Amino acid sequence: MKHSAILQHVAVALLLAMMLVSCNRGSNAARNDDRQASLLVMTQKRGYLKVEIKDPWHNGKLLHTYLLVPRDSVVPRDLPAGTVVRTPVRRALVYSEVHTSVMRELGGFEAVKGVCDANYFTDPEVLARVKHGAIADCGSSSAPSIERVIAMKPDAILLSPYQDATYGQVEKLGIPLIECADYLEYSPLGRAEWARFYGALLGSEERGDSLYRAVRGRYDAIVARTQKATSHPSVITEMVISGVWSVPGGNSYMARVIKDAGGSYPWSDDKSTGSLSLDFDQVLAKAQNADFWFIKWTGINTLAQLQAQYDLNKNFKAFKTRRVWVCDTGESHFFVRIPFHPDVLLHELAAVLHPELFPGYRHEYYHHLDR
Repeated sequence: MKHSAILQHVAVALLLAMMLVSCNRGSNAARNDDRQASLLVMTQKRGYLKVEIKDPWHNGKLLHTYLLVPRDSVVPRDLPAGTVVRTPVRRALVYSEVHTSVMRELGGFEAVKGVCDANYFTDPEVLARVKHGAIADCGSSSAPSIERVIAMKPDAILLSPYQDATYGQVEKLGIPLIECADYLEYSPLGRAEWARFYGALLGSEERGDSLYRAVRGRYDAIVARTQKATSHPSVITEMVISGVWSVPGGNSYMARVIKDAGGSYPWSDDKSTGSLSLDFDQVLAKAQNADFWFIKWTGINTLAQLQAQYDLNKNFKAFKTRRVWVCDTGESHFFVRIPFHPDVLLHELAAVLHPELFPGYRHEYYHHLDR
């Protein structure tokens, strides 16, 4: 009997272990099945979530490893190397409005207790809280006020990394620095997937997954429509500023959106994931006959104003045929919202290129220069 009981206990223990492994695998599989991010890898471990950020500038290396441990649990003894972050984060210093915005969507806005570069924020609630002291103004992101940072007692600092970055005195405070490399993703859905990471930081992992899946579902549905298009009009974007035209590389975020919107792109053979710095003549030579022209700028509301900005703009076919669309970035929240909602940008472009597939669509960001 004793022998039988021991065997039963062993069997139960093995079954529980198998179930635990299966659950972990299932959780990871659910997270990785529709993975689009190239820089973000999240793996559920026993007692913590391991988050690896790949180095965008040094192939094969890691920028950072985070170990997210719930506040209400004991820190596991066998943690690998990495920065421990107790979740949910309750007091965050945030450098960018993009991230305070997604924190609001994830139900974690109350964790925003400090910001840098407050003069660049447009969110009325953030500005009101800064004014009344509910959110600390910690000064410039390039040199934050260490006294204010210490006084606000953050348990995490969300900032955007750059190549070979150093973060000054804040690095010496022992506060987890969350390197928000989402902006370096060249896939639209890849950047949107970072909502999962921010959700995990805020203790809203399910909400982060839900936000990403909803965005991807809408994005894929729009692509399914544009694949029915019988034409693929050519597209150029932006304009020359101070002698330089920053053209999206052929493997960039914007080039991918143009393709998914059912357009063709003159630089599609280029392999760059960033921007190409060209002069006006180079762009004109390659894309003079582009069918549509999309511009993100402020203060351009007519074709006459576009011509006044640079007289030779009138030589583009899209200008002559009045197929120029402008997003006023000074009046809209384009740069704040679009990073985690690429489906909205895709819808805007697709409805211009193929209005027959999107009848009744009302543009939220881009407006047509019809005069």
